[in-house]
Amino acid sequence: MEQLRDRVERFVRAHELIPPGGEVTCLVSGGADSTCLWHVLGELGHAVSAVHVNHKLRGADSEEDARFCADVLGAEVVERDGRGLSEAELRDQRRQVTDCYKLRATGHTASDQVETILYRLVSRGAATGIAPRADDGVVHPLLPLWREETEAYCRAAGLDFRIDASNADTKRGLIRDEILPLLRRLHPAADENLLRALDTRATLPPALAELLAAPVGSKRVDLGGGLQAVREHERLWLERGPVELAGEIRWGEWTIRSELQGLRVRGWRPGDRLAGRRRKIQDVFVDAKVPRSEREAWPLVVRGDEVVAVPGIVEHPEVQAVRD
Repeated sequence: MEQLRDRVERFVRAHELIPPGGEVTCLVSGGADSTCLWHVLGELGHAVSAVHVNHKLRGADSEEDARFCADVLGAEVVERDGRGLSEAELRDQRRQVTDCYKLRATGHTASDQVETILYRLVSRGAATGIAPRADDGVVHPLLPLWREETEAYCRAAGLDFRIDASNADTKRGLIRDEILPLLRRLHPAADENLLRALDTRATLPPALAELLAAPVGSKRVDLGGGLQAVREHERLWLERGPVELAGEIRWGEWTIRSELQGLRVRGWRPGDRLAGRRRKIQDVFVDAKVPRSEREAWPLVVRGDEVVAVPGIVEHPEVQAVRD
């Protein structure tokens, strides 16, 4: 158990996922992975809380999952009706519900990573996986562990956990129960070799590799050091950001002008809010019906960390923005 915790701690530190002793909210289902996550992070000295979203998909079983998470993991339970939603829509529902938490963590493991690589290979034609920190700020501290290890950890620590029988009906369940067993018949190290595909793919920064593999659309990713990669459909370019708004600048399809001092233009970041208000930029995009695929490339006019204008949506009297 101590060795497993050390592996998680090294991974968290290497990727700067959680500050030492920092607060983190675990998104828990009651399964072995999220139960292990909750316990390990607590043992590593983090201030851990938990939240469980009950989508009400499995009747009494869903209620039992929620009760377990509340009673055993001390989780806040949030109820949302997810019946009839796709897997992607359910994920979006969970993200919307939990977006108010400062730092969120999920129990995704190396086993989930392998399943993700396989799915993206056949759906996108690219070997990409789960990043240690997602675009929405959610962190994945258990990526160095296999699913069997989280179950063994829970048993060794005397922790009960729930088993979701509905997983078999999902795309991930199909990969887990039918495709991977066949691949292991071809080669017993199939899982490890698939995971290695992430390390041996083109030597690009992970964020840039994800950008290239993403479905066609508009997206912007931060490569570090003030450098950003921007993709608009079939076009890709590198850009320094934030960009000082000195008179007039071009930003994608936008021409933005202002004589105010101290303004900059940059892309949207999770957690951005309008200056002097508590309204999130994400909610501004939703209300304006800006497609998710376009939000990362949409310019924001900022002063420090405060958003003073969202061109075409939230105007400022001394900022002019025109779209081609």
